[in-house]
Parts: sequence; C-alpha cells; structure tokens
Amino acid sequence: MTKKILIATSEAVPFAKTGGLGDVCGALPKVLKQNGHDVRIVLPRYWSIDKNKYQLKKIISPMGVQMGTGTVWCEVLEGVLEGVPVYFIDHENYFGRAGIYDDGKREYPDNAERFGFFSKASIQLCKDLGFSPDIIHSNDWQTALISAYLKIGEAHDSFFQNTASVFSIHNIAYQGVFPASSYSFLGLGDENFNESKFESYDRINFMKGAIFYADAISTVSPTHAEEILSPIGGNGIAQYLQRRRDDVCGILNGADYDHWNPETDSLIPANYSISNMEGKNICKRELQKEFLLEEDPNIPIVGIVSRFAKQKGFELLAPVIKSIVQNMRVQFVILGSGEKNLEDFFGGLPAKYPGRIGAWVGYHNKKAHLIEAGADFFLMPSLYEPCGLNQIYSMKYGTLPIVRETGGLKDSVEQYDEVLGAGTGFHFEAPNSDAIYYTVGWAISTYYDRPDHFKVMRERGMKTNFCWQDAAKEYEALYDRALGRKAAWS
Repeated sequence: MTKKILIATSEAVPFAKTGGLGDVCGALPKVLKQNGHDVRIVLPRYWSIDKNKYQLKKIISPMGVQMGTGTVWCEVLEGVLEGVPVYFIDHENYFGRAGIYDDGKREYPDNAERFGFFSKASIQLCKDLGFSPDIIHSNDWQTALISAYLKIGEAHDSFFQNTASVFSIHNIAYQGVFPASSYSFLGLGDENFNESKFESYDRINFMKGAIFYADAISTVSPTHAEEILSPIGGNGIAQYLQRRRDDVCGILNGADYDHWNPETDSLIPANYSISNMEGKNICKRELQKEFLLEEDPNIPIVGIVSRFAKQKGFELLAPVIKSIVQNMRVQFVILGSGEKNLEDFFGGLPAKYPGRIGAWVGYHNKKAHLIEAGADFFLMPSLYEPCGLNQIYSMKYGTLPIVRETGGLKDSVEQYDEVLGAGTGFHFEAPNSDAIYYTVGWAISTYYDRPDHFKVMRERGMKTNFCWQDAAKEYEALYDRALGRKAAWS
C-alpha cells in the first residue's frame, strides 16, 4: 500500500553531505518515489546550499515554531530531487554558517538548539503544508527528537493521529549529548528528563529519547543491528536498545549506481566493464601518475578513501604501513582528512616513500572516483562500521576490499576461500596492527601468486548488486511494522 512519507535529515546528496547519511537520504527517497509513495524530504537550508543553483523557491514565510521558551520564526524553501519535493528550513542564525555541525575545529555550542528547532520545525512544516504523513522517518541524533515530539506534544492532535515514527541510527557513536541547560528550550517536559528517556549523567541525550519513543528503530546493516545490542557495540546505550530489541532491525544500505558505476562514471579517465577491462588499466596508469607513483601496471595498488577518525582504524595501520611497503611490492594511495595527527602522518608518507605511497589530505570527489577505479585493493580497517559504502563501490569497480569483520563490512564482503578461489574480498577479525599487516600480505600474495583467483574474485565483485530497490522493500516492510506498533501504543 502506498504511503505518505516525510524523511527528515540533516544531510542529503547533492545538497549536503559529510558521510554516509547524506548518501542514504539522497538515494532512498528517489526509490520510494518510484515505488509509488508520496515521499518528501526536509533539510536545514545551510549557507552552502545555493538558492539559485538548486532553484529554490520560498513557499512559507514566515513559519512559527513553538519551542519550550517561545516561538521561533523561519521560512521554508522548496526544491526538487528527481521528482521528490525537498523542503528547506531557512533560519539564518541557526543554519547560515559555513559548516554543518562545526566550524572546522569544534562543534557549534548551540547544536542542541539548532537541531531541536529543526526537528520541531519539520513537524510544523507538515501542518502548514496540510501534509499528514503516515510515516516520519528521522535519521541520527540531528532529527531524533521528532519521535519524541510526536508522542509528547502531538499525542492528541488528530492531524498526526495515524502518523508513525521510524528512527534510523547511522552512527551510534554520535548520540547528540548536550548540557542540561538546553533542555528548557526543547520543550520536552520535565517529566521526560529521566534515566529511561533523555537524561544521561545530568546531560541530554537525543538518541536515547528517540530509542524510547520511536515506533520502529533501524540501523544500516543486519550485523550492526546485533552489535549495538551488546555493551561494546552499543556505545553506552545498549541496555535501552535491549528494551526495544523487538522493534530494532538492520537494513543494509544500497549503493547509488547512477554515480558509482565504472561503465558510466564520467569522473574517471576511461570506462570499463567485466567484458572489457582495458579501461581499468588506463585508470590504474592515471592513478599512478596523479599520485606520483612508480608507473608499473604490475604493481598492485591499495587505495584508501576515508575520514581519519578513531572509528576508521587508521591508528592501527600507521604502525605497520612502513613494514608493508618495505617488505611487499605494493603501492598505497591515500585520500582522507580528520584528526590532525593522522593527517600529518599519512600526508607525510609520500616524502618518506616516494613512488610507493601517494597521499592527498582533504576530500576530492574526482580523486575518490579515480582511486576506486584505478586501485586493485581497497582497505577499510574500521574498528566498527555500521554499513560502509566504499567497499560496495569498490567491488563494482573491480577493486577487492580488505576489511575488518564488522557491521556492514562483514555483511557485504564475502571472505576469500584460498582453496576454491571464491569470495569478493579479504576479512580480518582482530582489531590490531598485525591483523592488518598479514591480511594485506594475504591479498598481495593472491595478486602475485594466484592471479586466476584474483581475476575471478574481481569479476564476482563486479557482478554484485546492492541496489536501493532491495533496501527500499525492507524499509517499506519496516514502515508497516511501525504503523502496527503505533496502533498498539494508541
């Protein structure tokens, strides 16, 4: 049955992106629209979202949003994403800034107010539009309060009588924890500031409240859905997820093959396919040129495109990358930014190992596509990875992933079987430097010593299809579950 769906998010490609959240919220609505649903997106209108570029038009001015300490006024702009209406909450003081969550060095101190307001504004938007959704689908801490607002402030409003809430956890490490001094502005009621709902060590925890109030909860891979129920994977809130475990599910992200497909990618030097791989050889040559590596088609390249954050495991790679390039005939290409010490370390490697390691500190979309297309392997040593997308892109580009066995990495990459030659990549389990060293060595030895296996694995990876259509069907089933849970609560 078709539904009216509002997807509330702080990021959606192409308007705003810092990570996988933007990819998901830019892709899923388009597929739901294709499936016949009346789906709409709501985003903050950040300073970086150009009104003229996206042909945004003002549709509501002003719009009053009732917060705990009074009414906050804003405007609403409208754009479109491949037929999906996209609404932008425009408030200069909250969102007219260069960064989304921070100024490049530290988080904005008023993030609780900024995104609490955005969550409440998303609900007010529905009323002002006369759009009574069946589902409001919120994503991560930035829109976590929507589930609570529906149950607290809108509980007796007939407009939302049949509206169920779905809350998706994309990264449980970021829960939206803020000083209690912001609580009165949010207007959630003193009775909700307690251990089972929003209170966490005398602070506010947005995600905790969503876990209590949402009708259904999802995360972005089946394995990660199990991991977050454990004390280690739950990042301090596993016990609250355990209370809702029957309402928690994992849905593996799809990949947007409109943008990540070697047969059609306009950002790479040459296109290619399983039946004609010459383009990949051209991409490898251009990758070696771009990053000043020794130009030799027979040397395998390990690619990295990532944030330099503790989660991503690069502190474990740092102690052994020197031994890897000294003991193995291999090249590395590294693209990333994040923690300053890791930027300095990886950014300085090309000077120490010229021709063997190339690096670019920062993010560059064209270089990211070139790495996916030109590398032979793609390394993701994450300590945890809710889903991950680069391993999925890599397989489509014939670039074999080397991954730690966690979350979506485990769910999407099939372990290499050295006897049968089966698999689509290489797993390691232990979160330590030795495991990275020996697994990279295993992959490199496969490249040199078992080229027939390498070729078959590459072809198998290129045939994988993690399409959004499959994921959308699971979300549709989740929406039905949420509606059933809502009815049971009513």
